[in-house]
Amino acid sequence: MEENATSPTVVTVEENRMKKHVNIAAILQIVFGSILALAAMAIAFAFAFVDQFVDDPTALKVLGIVGTPMVVLFLLFGGAMIAGGVGLFYCKPWARILTLVMAAMGLLNVPIGTLKGVYIIWVLVQSETVSLFEKGCPNGKVSV
Repeated sequence: MEENATSPTVVTVEENRMKKHVNIAAILQIVFGSILALAAMAIAFAFAFVDQFVDDPTALKVLGIVGTPMVVLFLLFGGAMIAGGVGLFYCKPWARILTLVMAAMGLLNVPIGTLKGVYIIWVLVQSETVSLFEKGCPNGKVSV
């Protein structure tokens, strides 16, 4: 008898355990990415507010030169973190790579970013996690 193409894939206990860690890493990425996006908006509003009280044209240029790239970078990094976190929930291979890159850059944010980055890197480089992403996060039966 032919095996059905939609039959459940066998998942090991270790892969099932690592799936829980991947979900935690995804939540961390989404939360911290959202904080970055909110910070970008707060900076944009703050600079726009200060702009109303500054009469010096040179100061206005400096505000624009400093504020615009800062807001854009925060939005880019926040958006990348959110996208990577959502992709981790669905075990997309691109999300694993993107999240590894973002976690490596987050290591520079001492101490919280470092702790988060080390944890996420640890989760995503485990052999069980790699095999889980190769299977595409099956919801199949767990084998012992």
